[in-house]
Amino acid sequence: MFYEEVIRALNNAAVRYAIVGGVAVNLHGHIRMTADLDIILELEDNNIAKAVTTLKESGFTCKIPVDPMGLADSQTRNNWIQNKNMKALNFYRGIEEVDLVIASPVNYKDAKKIIFVVRDTEYPIVSKEDLIKMKEITGRDRDKDDIKKLKILRDIELDNQAKLE
Repeated sequence: MFYEEVIRALNNAAVRYAIVGGVAVNLHGHIRMTADLDIILELEDNNIAKAVTTLKESGFTCKIPVDPMGLADSQTRNNWIQNKNMKALNFYRGIEEVDLVIASPVNYKDAKKIIFVVRDTEYPIVSKEDLIKMKEITGRDRDKDDIKKLKILRDIELDNQAKLE
């Protein structure tokens, strides 16, 4: 999977990020198809510049005709969010896609993050609760199903913790 390559590259570049979207749903235990990798970043200009540079060096291209480094400028980024209603900037390489989510009800600094280790690679993902918050605002059927499954998984986890205590 290209996810592992991208995650290793972001980790090697010391980018501060967390995985959201379908890959996070899968890692939490509800397996479903997903075609892209969605991440939230610490929205600090230098951190974003490292993420954009890492994606470009990995062969990814910005899907819309803008200089993706504009994302690393807080003034430009805020303009895109406020005046262009931008929620994410999409990068692609063939059929592989990475979305850098820049407008979300859950931001990197406030998100509770969990680290999964897969084949010696750390996968930082947002908690089930934060993922549910993000998915609640979309209204998409796929996200409604994800919310239902994530709540079931959360409740099972809480029930198991209660039994252990």
